[in-house]
Amino acid sequence: MNTNQFSVGVVGLGLMGCSITTCLLLAGHRVIAVAPLPIDVPTAHPRIYEHLRKSQEERLTSQLPEHFFESLLVTEDYNALADCRLVIECTLENLSIKKSVYEKIEAVVSIDAVITSNTSAIPISILQKEIQHPERFFGLHWAEPSHTTRFLEVICGELSDVSKGEWLYELSHAWGKEPTLVRKDIRGFITNRLMYALYREAFNLVENGYATVEDVDRACRNNAGYWMTLAGPFRWMDLTGVPAYHTVMKDLFPTLSTSAEVPALIDGIVKEGGKGVANAHGFYPYTTEEAQLWRETFETFSYEIRELALKYPVDVVKKKLEAKK
Repeated sequence: MNTNQFSVGVVGLGLMGCSITTCLLLAGHRVIAVAPLPIDVPTAHPRIYEHLRKSQEERLTSQLPEHFFESLLVTEDYNALADCRLVIECTLENLSIKKSVYEKIEAVVSIDAVITSNTSAIPISILQKEIQHPERFFGLHWAEPSHTTRFLEVICGELSDVSKGEWLYELSHAWGKEPTLVRKDIRGFITNRLMYALYREAFNLVENGYATVEDVDRACRNNAGYWMTLAGPFRWMDLTGVPAYHTVMKDLFPTLSTSAEVPALIDGIVKEGGKGVANAHGFYPYTTEEAQLWRETFETFSYEIRELALKYPVDVVKKKLEAKK
């Protein structure tokens, strides 16, 4: 799909909004990036520039950042979105804030424009009731850093036109994604429901004294972290023997945590103002220097794991079979 033929709007220029903007620029779009908060305007250009510089350094593109900046407008003016065929909202997870943003978007875009939200917490079926034309509204759930990961979920709400969801699904392949089309809305979508079930059990193990935070992280890194770039849970069970999992499930499932409460461990950290490496206060102790080095290490890792993961696309076996013919 030729992405040079239309502009895309991004509303919200925090960390994820900037990396989404970078992804779209790398794919060849002209991007209209709107900052609902004036404080994000002076930080957006440096963030996007650094993403593009690193992308050129890591061979995601041969072009210098200046080349892409010719296709980028950063503004506070929603009127600049008028010609966008697609607008991606990535503001705070607050329904009233999002409703205000949608009103401003719909006031200027054409009736044919598709509007999406990067929400990971609010069901699309709830959000789309806040706009005049809910059939054109979808979720686009990205993962950070958006310009390096293969992940993207396209989520249909109860009132969405599925054909437009299929258009988004096809379009996102041009963004370097291996997308998932979620045809039936559910809170948390797919990946968050899977991951938060894991988080809940991780808290249960730590809070009940079975393991430390370090133990749980180490176990995940060296087991699931070892194979999940290649295979998801169903493929992994196929690869390693389905009956064994069936046997374990009968005895293990009844013992897993089903708590509906926010775990005390994370509740305490948040009430103390902890944000993780963002302010050097999280589940681990950090000096300011350590927190900065973890941020830098994660950025480097995201490019290196991308290079490995691209060697094993979803159709890797199909391609090998075709090569034998």
